[in-house]
Amino acid sequence: MRYTLFENWRDQLILLARILLMVLFVKFGLDKLLGFTATVTYMTSTGAPLPGLLALIAVVMEVGVGIALVLGFYTRPLALALAIYTLAAALIGHRYWNMEGMQHYLSMINFYKNISIVGGLLLLSVTGPGKYSLDKR
Repeated sequence: MRYTLFENWRDQLILLARILLMVLFVKFGLDKLLGFTATVTYMTSTGAPLPGLLALIAVVMEVGVGIALVLGFYTRPLALALAIYTLAAALIGHRYWNMEGMQHYLSMINFYKNISIVGGLLLLSVTGPGKYSLDKR
């Protein structure tokens, strides 16, 4: 009986969760797209291999997959793909263990933020998109 409130609003809450999970990806993906040269420069500074290709992949994953997940399109496989991408981004872009001072602290926050988001994406890949999605049409 305690959980009937959540069960009655299950599909609406899953939709809200999809939107909230993707706000970060779409916002920063658009920033990467609009400042593509700066994105490539940043990726070069991290020592990432093939920074131009990785910047393109980042834009596609963050904007394209982000919007697809908001719409609930191929939710389960795309959520899993974005979880893998997010884990890779944490390992490549937020190597706090090689840093010191404030840079260490800020990068550590971003690393663990990514790890937490991976958890949300894995949960989305298990629960599916809910009723309000293109997958359910």
